[in-house]
Amino acid sequence: MSGEARRAGRDRDVEGRARSARPRDGLGRPLPYGVAGVARQPEGVVRGAAETVREAQRLLDAGMPFHAHEVFEDAWKSGPEGERELWQGLAQLAVGLTHAARGNVTGGARLLRRGAGRIAGYADGGGEAYGVDVAGLVAWAGELAGRLERTGGGVPDAAREAPRLTRP
Repeated sequence: MSGEARRAGRDRDVEGRARSARPRDGLGRPLPYGVAGVARQPEGVVRGAAETVREAQRLLDAGMPFHAHEVFEDAWKSGPEGERELWQGLAQLAVGLTHAARGNVTGGARLLRRGAGRIAGYADGGGEAYGVDVAGLVAWAGELAGRLERTGGGVPDAAREAPRLTRP
């Protein structure tokens, strides 16, 4: 599809929904058409909790928190209502790291704190957490958000700052 045709209409997925076909980098930022990007995370994948955590950790370790957020998003959309806060909170932590690594340190810190607040209720048996180290993630998010707020511009490396989702 030419750039002119693309501007006239919207990119659509196979089901006809509007979906940008632009390639993306490892932090989910759009790249120009025709440039090689990072493979997109498939949407709507139903995984078990353990598989969700494993796949998200793999993506976080690879410096791809935006993609990890999409894995958590699939879990909250397909999982039981009682787990929604856990998966949404984990997604917000991943998006917070994404924003910070993109240079939006204020928004990143805000999302890290919001995500930590969402998952905090799962600490100490407040809900099924599937081995996720909730207390460790809350501490990680608070430390990183505080550092971002203090420095006001130190852009973190997403792979180096990636949290461990479970205890070793």
